[in-house]
Amino acid sequence: MTRNDLFQLIKKRKSYLSVGLDTDINRIPEHLKRYRDPIYQFNKRIIDATRDLCVAYKPNLAFYEAMGPKGMESFAKTVEYIGDSHFIIADAKRGDIGNTSRLYAKAFFETYNVDSVTIAPYMGVDSVSPFLEFEGKWVILLALTSNKGSRDFQFMKENGEQLFEKVLKVSKGWGSAENLMYVVGATHPEMFLTIRKHVPDHFLLVPGIGAQGGDLQAVSRNGMNDKCGLLVNSSRGIIYAGNGKDFAKKAKVATKKLQSEMEVLLEEKFS
Repeated sequence: MTRNDLFQLIKKRKSYLSVGLDTDINRIPEHLKRYRDPIYQFNKRIIDATRDLCVAYKPNLAFYEAMGPKGMESFAKTVEYIGDSHFIIADAKRGDIGNTSRLYAKAFFETYNVDSVTIAPYMGVDSVSPFLEFEGKWVILLALTSNKGSRDFQFMKENGEQLFEKVLKVSKGWGSAENLMYVVGATHPEMFLTIRKHVPDHFLLVPGIGAQGGDLQAVSRNGMNDKCGLLVNSSRGIIYAGNGKDFAKKAKVATKKLQSEMEVLLEEKFS
């Protein structure tokens, strides 16, 4: 999916929402546990309820890898079920030396056929470039994350420049706005204007809306560019909106609320 394809999808759905599939076997409704693959059954119902209201899905690999081969089977089936109608993000936060990265890239882009994978930049260009060699696929590089610990390193200054700014300035030359995105947490809405000075054209994946308390309006008004340039993710706030037999209906209500807010913000920007 190209950058323009993604923008056209955003305009069509009137949404720049990514639904995070952080599917925890301990939190899914009890009635699903009678199935052979309850994780997949949960995901399938969430996808059916939200498909028309979002443009992306973001399975968090930790929840699948923790269950071993069975969990990865659930992941693969989920990706296949989503199909090519949405942008699929493997939230794996990989980052290793070149040969290892090349195999990680092959796993996600060829074996599982996702559109993108989240990558940690700490080991530098040779740990990231193997992922950028796959045509039509995307790297989503960690820049400024939404967790409290982000302040341990990401805001450190050297010669007046914060570390996350250094990451943006150096890494944007590794790829382009057509194959490189950045993770920027919604819990730092005041930093989006700074981030846009460094990467005005790139898409940003924005976690932290919903359960983590991010401000959608502040993020959107500070972070949008001429192709929207945002994929705003909500995970727990959607998929665990309910825990009974009507969980999918409640997930749809939560998704529709965010999509409706996004529709207004898109109209403000592009009308």
